[in-house]
Amino acid sequence: MTQRLYSCDDHLDLWNLPRDVWEARLPSKWRERGPRVVEMNGSLWWSCDGSVMGPHGMRMMKDLSAITRAGIEDDGFHASNPELRLADMERDGVFASVIYGPNLLGLPIADPELKAASLAAYNDWGLEFHQRSGGRLCALPVLPTHTPQAAIAELERVAAAGHRGAIISPFEFLPADPAWEPFWEAAASTCLPISFHIGGGTSRLAVSWGGWELAAWATVTPMNMDEPLAMMIFAGPLERNPELRLVLAECGIGWLPYFIARMDQMFEKHTPKASDYRIKTKPSELFRRQVFATFEEEAFGPQLIPLVGAENCMWASDYPHPDSTFPFSRQAIEKAFHGLDAALVERVTVTNCKDLYRFD
Repeated sequence: MTQRLYSCDDHLDLWNLPRDVWEARLPSKWRERGPRVVEMNGSLWWSCDGSVMGPHGMRMMKDLSAITRAGIEDDGFHASNPELRLADMERDGVFASVIYGPNLLGLPIADPELKAASLAAYNDWGLEFHQRSGGRLCALPVLPTHTPQAAIAELERVAAAGHRGAIISPFEFLPADPAWEPFWEAAASTCLPISFHIGGGTSRLAVSWGGWELAAWATVTPMNMDEPLAMMIFAGPLERNPELRLVLAECGIGWLPYFIARMDQMFEKHTPKASDYRIKTKPSELFRRQVFATFEEEAFGPQLIPLVGAENCMWASDYPHPDSTFPFSRQAIEKAFHGLDAALVERVTVTNCKDLYRFD
């Protein structure tokens, strides 16, 4: 197995972030209202515009962290220290990491302009984080969704700054909305892969820490990518923009062979009758050309990866989340790829991620 694994979906959460992320980077216009750390009832919390966003530091939930599970002491800020993070990667055989943050359910900031400014400040910090790691930690910027124009402006700004991809939540806007076509054109033009990450959708389950619903929510959430993917296929953003690359992050691959085949069936049955837009390319061909899916562990990986396509799959550690394979990623990979050709394993665990995000 390769000695240089590339993990395409790891994390930096709100509670891991240094307290000066926003206060040091927000324009003066927003600084007083922007995210800051406050003390309440003896604990530290992120607060923004008078509302609590979440905890600062995560000692209270350290039992759910892959870091503490590995026997490493963590005050809540281990993951935001590039040196400590790189040391963990060395232990796990991971050379480079693509990082999602700061909140899978979106920053809870009501004012859209303040939220956009806060995301821009986080994106600037993320580029600094990347540079401090010698280019091995790629913290993806997050785009605002209140208007297509705001998303385009931030996408073009972060592309010019040197970011290698971008995140936008398909649960905060409608990817099939024609008003967003200029955004998809801009994304294709910048050549930055656009990521949809799990965390939203139509699930009625709550993220209940310490309750049974957490397991139930974590089970069904990956499949909430079905509707965003179907919209990107059938409404035409992918077909009209062949240079656009879409990453479905942490969605797993178990459901995809059925779903792709189902899309092809519906393409034959229903697309000829559509009066608004008719894609001309089979969904499976669009998927093969432009879509990537990430996964950590797959019980039926040897059967599923060839069905989805090795060119469309990317392995991830999910560090430091509870689902992470850290610090036993090599063992997890051996199980998920058992019996598969070494060249295929190399493509899914190294080459796809390395090429897509232009790692040296």
